[in-house]
Amino acid sequence: MPRKLLQILDALYPWDGTCFLEYETPWQLLFATILSAQCTDERVNQVTRTLFARLPALEDYIHCDYEALAALVRPTGFFRVKARNLQQTAHILVHEYGGVLPSDIDALTALPGVGRKTANVVRGHIFHLPSVTVDTHVGRVARRLGLTLQTDAVKIEFDLMKKLPRKYWIRINQQLISHGRAVCKSQRPRCGECALISLCPYGKTALGNTTKNSPKKESRP
Repeated sequence: MPRKLLQILDALYPWDGTCFLEYETPWQLLFATILSAQCTDERVNQVTRTLFARLPALEDYIHCDYEALAALVRPTGFFRVKARNLQQTAHILVHEYGGVLPSDIDALTALPGVGRKTANVVRGHIFHLPSVTVDTHVGRVARRLGLTLQTDAVKIEFDLMKKLPRKYWIRINQQLISHGRAVCKSQRPRCGECALISLCPYGKTALGNTTKNSPKKESRP
């Protein structure tokens, strides 16, 4: 099933290596991904356009007034925690790594506000290391397709790593996110319009229930 699934996803959502988040430097992608927790990519991009223009260097975050930084990232939610994480991460990157992002996942996840999801975004897009990034869209769509039974993001990540070829590890994130946004929505998934329906246990069940519950047409006398 994964081979056919991946062929359909490639046809539906051709992957050109771009990222949903806007950035120019590696640390900007890291910061944007930290800000994306519990926030949409669109909102993050709106915020970072201003943030990166006002604070264009890592050192700026170390010396920036905390309240001023918190105000800049406020629209992303959890802004006080995120502002603190940005300042602390900037300090570590400058003083321990010379301003260069580490590629090792343990080093990345040791940074404030950086979990495996954020680390894998950086590893995939900056270092081009095969990495599976799991967010709410990926988890939901992967479960519905029967690729995993897990609800924990790390367990889903390892399930997908076992079932998918390494060359698909980076692209699968954006493809499943795109499908989750366009078709396989959290509420009211559009199963009847889904190109993956023949491969989807959830969709087949949903359509079957819809058919069973639909009113029967009256027979003509």
